[in-house]
Amino acid sequence: MIFSPLPSFLTVFTNKQVSGIDLWFPNGEDIREVVFGNEAPDISATSVLIYDLTDDKSLYEKNSKIKLPMASLTKVMTAIVALENPKTDDSYHIADSDLVGENSMGLTSGEVLSLEELLYGLILPSGNDAAEALASNYPGGRSEFINAMNEKTKALGLSNTHFTNPSGLEGDGDQYTTAYDLLVITRYALSKFPLFKEVVSAVEKELPYSSSHKYFYLYNETNLLTSYPGVKGVKTGYTPEAGLCLITYLDYREHEVIGVLLGSQNRRQEMKDLLDYSLTKQGVNPPPHD
Repeated sequence: MIFSPLPSFLTVFTNKQVSGIDLWFPNGEDIREVVFGNEAPDISATSVLIYDLTDDKSLYEKNSKIKLPMASLTKVMTAIVALENPKTDDSYHIADSDLVGENSMGLTSGEVLSLEELLYGLILPSGNDAAEALASNYPGGRSEFINAMNEKTKALGLSNTHFTNPSGLEGDGDQYTTAYDLLVITRYALSKFPLFKEVVSAVEKELPYSSSHKYFYLYNETNLLTSYPGVKGVKTGYTPEAGLCLITYLDYREHEVIGVLLGSQNRRQEMKDLLDYSLTKQGVNPPPHD
């Protein structure tokens, strides 16, 4: 898949080029509060941004630049930092401290997995243990990994996102983002890393038993992959603080769309409604879907 070329005014640097990154931002003229007609869906989410990468314009916006908790949408940046800093031996050792609660891929202390295996565990079941394992195997450990997450945010030209942990769990600091920033972060991940695109588009994944780890069966339950034709993943998130959150990537009839919902009460239905609305606005008939 090839992302649309960007007009020159979107690739100018706001500070300096960092690590070879050409800074990209959504078309600023289109990112504004819009009064929609009666055909627009009624959305409960606190913040929304639906953006067509192909035509480089916003299709639906609501409070896209207010800072909000992001829950497991954090893991998009976790994946970016891990992919940009792979271990030379591709051996990620699992420690007791990696085995945090709630969502997990089911890791056991002492196991050794590859980066690719941990990425599937990070995204499909939203494994907090996979996130912590990627962070603890980083040079300098977890704290340096989190520093790298924040430095990457700055390198992308963003100033309204801050990370205090690699998983999105609450309770250890001030972690926030905006729908606008998440659009930029997600576009970067999709455009730079073929493995990221492969992982987030997977409905399920088996990791066979090996001498270094047990068998894993991983399933992606919640990101419209099996219910809305053209959806290619990306990430869900939920905590009581953040509410229901969702980033969705749609590739349908020559339109590539990224949608971001923060603080929704019904993320699945609202994203479907927004994708239908956005395609219709572009003159495309939405696909039949569940």
